[in-house]
Amino acid sequence: MHDWMAYLLAAFAALAAGAINALAGGGTLITFPTLIALGIPPVAANITSTVALCPGYFGATLAQWGDIRSQSQRLWLVLPAAVVGGVLGGILLLNTNEKVFQSLVPFLILSASLLLAVQAPLRGWLNHRLQAHSAQGIPTVWVIPLILLAAVYGGYFGAGLSVIVLAALALILDDSLTRLNALKQAVAFGVNVATAVFFLFSGKVVWSLAFVMAIGALIGGVLGGKLAGSINPATLRWLVVSIGILVAVVYWIK
Repeated sequence: MHDWMAYLLAAFAALAAGAINALAGGGTLITFPTLIALGIPPVAANITSTVALCPGYFGATLAQWGDIRSQSQRLWLVLPAAVVGGVLGGILLLNTNEKVFQSLVPFLILSASLLLAVQAPLRGWLNHRLQAHSAQGIPTVWVIPLILLAAVYGGYFGAGLSVIVLAALALILDDSLTRLNALKQAVAFGVNVATAVFFLFSGKVVWSLAFVMAIGALIGGVLGGKLAGSINPATLRWLVVSIGILVAVVYWIK
């Protein structure tokens, strides 16, 4: 059993993560270290975080449903790869020794932090590429293996998944960045839900914490959507990047 302070801290971390995911991305870099600090083993902390943050992904997908629905053919093309990849990543995680995963944690956190750090210049490059060059010469079907690989990473750890998915979509599909960003959100939601459903039967979810965190993530997602016009996403992103790098350094020192 955890005391009320642990529940409060977990709920606050999830609330912050939900808002951060809505504004800039990288919420896992908040919830995962928080659960570790509360004494949850790394694999269980990662799994609990994945399950708890599902409501936030749902809210973000719902907010962009108009742009997603207009791409239904693409959605049904990439969604199976997202689901299969998410489950494969989850299987890989459950078959990773606790000590091995713990040794990978600083590298995973640092990698996710670096992905967030390059998110803005990457979006700028992708936007320029989409305006200057057509991707129509590349068969659309090539997006499937890219999404599958991204989803495996998302099922295994998840932080920074949105950056990878957006890059994969923009490299193959010829469309505006706004529409591809909406499709990216649906893919990330598919990966997260598939992985979370798979984890429900793993026996690794700390349900008491996951429940309060899910509520916090949902509230945070709503707040993040409302604050989108008043908070600079770049500032928030660099704050998350700094936290991620700091956490990675702490793990290396330990």
